[in-house]
Amino acid sequence: MATVVVALGGSLLRPEVEGRHNWLMEMVRVIGARVESGAKLALVVGGGAPAREGIELARQLIGDVSHLDRIGIAATRLNATIVREALSDGGVNVSEKIPESIEGAVLELVGSDVVVMGGTVPGQTTDAVAIRLAIQSGAEKCVIATNVSKVYSEDPRENPEAEAFDELTLDELQQIVGPPGHVEAGTSQVVDPVGVGDALEHGLHLDVLDGRDTRVIKRSLEGEEFEGTMVRG
Repeated sequence: MATVVVALGGSLLRPEVEGRHNWLMEMVRVIGARVESGAKLALVVGGGAPAREGIELARQLIGDVSHLDRIGIAATRLNATIVREALSDGGVNVSEKIPESIEGAVLELVGSDVVVMGGTVPGQTTDAVAIRLAIQSGAEKCVIATNVSKVYSEDPRENPEAEAFDELTLDELQQIVGPPGHVEAGTSQVVDPVGVGDALEHGLHLDVLDGRDTRVIKRSLEGEEFEGTMVRG
């Protein structure tokens, strides 16, 4: 039975995103259809706006990065609970628990078709958690569903002339995002450099795509061609 891990960027649940309720309903349908086809899925949900707002509020009072990370982790688990409850209400066989560790998520996958979780410990983004969960669970790939259409040579918001890639090697992606290392709490990149380093070490396939369009996620999950960036070893 094939397993796929999906990192759902917290930005996909932001209050200002138009149609986010429809997006969540469509995600429930997409996940439900994959489960019916015999697949197992693990969803790792990011913190998005609640994480950044909470961290910014506390930043003037708290200097320890690990303490700020814990605020972000709490936000990821809140978002994970939203997704988990939506799936459960939609009739999907989803684990009742929101695992707080990768090992716990692997165990939950044994008895459930779907597991939803957020962050784990300070110093690890949800991208890195998703990639490590994919490695430990023997998943065929990890889907990075974010708010950009592809991997670019530079941030396209800062450089409109940045080059977009349909395919990359893991080594090329590592060169784009930078060497493995924990970034400042509350910041984000298209894929976490630490996670890319883990994927490179283990040869894990990544699909980087625009998660705002559930049709793109669906095509990736079904192994079809999709609009985004395929990253292979």
